[in-house]
Amino acid sequence: MYYYKFRVYYDEVEDFVRDIEILSNDNFENFHKILLDAIGLDGKELASFYICDSKWNKQKEISLMDMGDDSDKEEPEYEEDDEFSLRSKLPIFVMKDSLLKDFISDPHQHIMYEYDFLNPKVFYIELLKILQEEAGVTYPCCTKKEKELPKELKQAHLPNPDDNFIEEELVEDEDEFTDGYDELDLEGFDEFKEF
Repeated sequence: MYYYKFRVYYDEVEDFVRDIEILSNDNFENFHKILLDAIGLDGKELASFYICDSKWNKQKEISLMDMGDDSDKEEPEYEEDDEFSLRSKLPIFVMKDSLLKDFISDPHQHIMYEYDFLNPKVFYIELLKILQEEAGVTYPCCTKKEKELPKELKQAHLPNPDDNFIEEELVEDEDEFTDGYDELDLEGFDEFKEF
């Protein structure tokens, strides 16, 4: 049996590196789990792998869960260079049903791992080596760990510091608006009875 040795990078943290070793016949769900553990993410958010070409162009999506059959839905129209349209046209597979060996076509295969779609964290993964399984080693495993994610990046749905400012501003603005009537104009309306 063979195993893959992948190197994981994260552009937001200088010198962030993880080396992951995983069996070739393992599925992407186990790859996802070892990444969560090695990176220190809580696993409460959705995630996807993207099989990429040598220039990091997305070719296939491997999603954490089946998001349903979209074949009945009308195709939305997008601009040609719209990133969402490119993503929505990718063939989609499910992690638990997708074996790594079925998607590795290049000796230096590029894969993107996107975690938390509301506050995306994108990790770049490159296949380093394909090696013979070693006796006594438990796969998957993390064999190299350099630098950590800042605590705020590990949290799901980061609070936006501007949110409080916007809420306070809306309350202040609400006080400035009037409907054109003052209290004297409305006196006596309580006296009317139904006919």
